[in-house]
Amino acid sequence: MNIFVRELKANLKSLLVWGGIVILFVMIAMAKFSAYEGNPEILAILDDMPPALLSAFNMHAFNLTTITGFFGVMFTFFALLLSIAAAMWGSDIISKEERDKTVEFSLTLPVTRSRLVTAKTLAALVNCVGLLLITWGVSLVSAAKYQPDSEFYNFLNLSMLALLIVQMIFLAIGIFLGCAMKRYKQAGSIAVSLLLGTYFLSIISGMNEHLEFLKYFSPFKYFDAGMMLRESRIDITFVWLSVAIILVSIVGAYLTYGRRDLYI
Repeated sequence: MNIFVRELKANLKSLLVWGGIVILFVMIAMAKFSAYEGNPEILAILDDMPPALLSAFNMHAFNLTTITGFFGVMFTFFALLLSIAAAMWGSDIISKEERDKTVEFSLTLPVTRSRLVTAKTLAALVNCVGLLLITWGVSLVSAAKYQPDSEFYNFLNLSMLALLIVQMIFLAIGIFLGCAMKRYKQAGSIAVSLLLGTYFLSIISGMNEHLEFLKYFSPFKYFDAGMMLRESRIDITFVWLSVAIILVSIVGAYLTYGRRDLYI
């Protein structure tokens, strides 16, 4: 419990910084939406854009002049922001003990390595949920003045569930890298590089139907905002795939951290 509380306190500043970034992002986005609201003429700009580009960012699935449609386009950017935070927290919360030369102190505590990983993982999980709640809250507040209907609230709630799952995927991958890599200094950069790589795969898979199979390699394509809006559901196949990735990563983290030599 002491390790868990210590990690929460140590990462509070990081949570506040990421929360500030999300709030600023939403404020800028809503300022942009004010130009789209009730102005269908501005959608003519999209007609001049390449169809492949529109498909890549799923912009053809939404009406940008409505608050619901605008948030549909924003879903991918929310996923990117929250996933980067999750991957960085996951990889750093383990590897920082070696980076800061505090691993010797941690190992002198009357706890096993597995309990150490568990406490740190729970702390990172709380951070991720906290950032998600900030995103949820600021979205509700910023959209309130546009008097959204029930469709918007249903879509937003389902989007937050999808964002939580995507967060957990990259958190688990980050924790695995932090536990498994002997070059602990590179764990964070590799986690973010892997995340950005899968993000670009999601863009590529949306640009050409022959490359659609790439969506299985990108968590950013697991949850289609268009489907969530039209059908009020998420694809259960990708939910199970997400659970599998999370479980494999977490089990791998425990196994590798328990066996490898730590730099003191």
